[in-house]
Amino acid sequence: MSSNSSTALLPAVDAPFYRAVGDEVEVFRAAARRGLPVLLKGPTGCGKTRFVEAMAHELGRELITAAGHEDMTSADLVGRFLLKGGETVWVDGPLTRAVREGAICYLDEVVEARQDTTVVIHPLADHRRELPIDRLATTLRAAPGFQLVISYNPGYQSVLKSLKESTRQRFIAIELGFPPAETEIDVVAHEAGIDIGAASELVTLGNAIRTLDGSPLREVASTRLLILAGGLIGEGLSLRAAVQSAIVQTLSDDADVVRALGELVDAVVSRP
Repeated sequence: MSSNSSTALLPAVDAPFYRAVGDEVEVFRAAARRGLPVLLKGPTGCGKTRFVEAMAHELGRELITAAGHEDMTSADLVGRFLLKGGETVWVDGPLTRAVREGAICYLDEVVEARQDTTVVIHPLADHRRELPIDRLATTLRAAPGFQLVISYNPGYQSVLKSLKESTRQRFIAIELGFPPAETEIDVVAHEAGIDIGAASELVTLGNAIRTLDGSPLREVASTRLLILAGGLIGEGLSLRAAVQSAIVQTLSDDADVVRALGELVDAVVSRP
């Protein structure tokens, strides 16, 4: 699939709705055939998770997801001994399950986890394709079909929370961003179940927020936020009420910023 096929929809009746905007589908397919690990880069809410869901569906593989957080330890990924029914039993973590079952393991925002935690994925992300489990005194060989996918938002992470080079250089990278306006309108209309006109207004507002000069916002209006606003419209709220609740109030708690965003809405949105 070339970059000119931006309107292509992944085939399958029950497939998660995803519209390709570049060659990301083709790259992921090639990586999957080789069992290569994939790093997805992109802003919050741009469709990284939906992309992985769509690819897992197309490839016919189970998708096991774990969300990174600052308290995540290697045991959260690999597994631990737990007390059940008066006896101690081993319970696989999501990474171990994926290794055993030949599934796709998606570690979302993995950089949020402690840096010593990410080291556990290194033997899986190179030629070894192995997962050492020290507490079981064993090493698992990844089953056929296993693939490791991680994501992070490079624009949001601090200097102290970035992927180590020793981790990055084990992955091929796919950069995702917000789709072109025409594609994003289709996505918002489809996902929120609203008409093209309302979706177009939301996307126009989203792009206006994304291109604000000297913006004080830590995050911009994502496609996800536009879909949330569209969902409120689909439930009968006015476009402005939906935008105020799902976008303006979500993006900031600062009264001056909220006021400025409200003025931007007045300037951009034509519907009541």
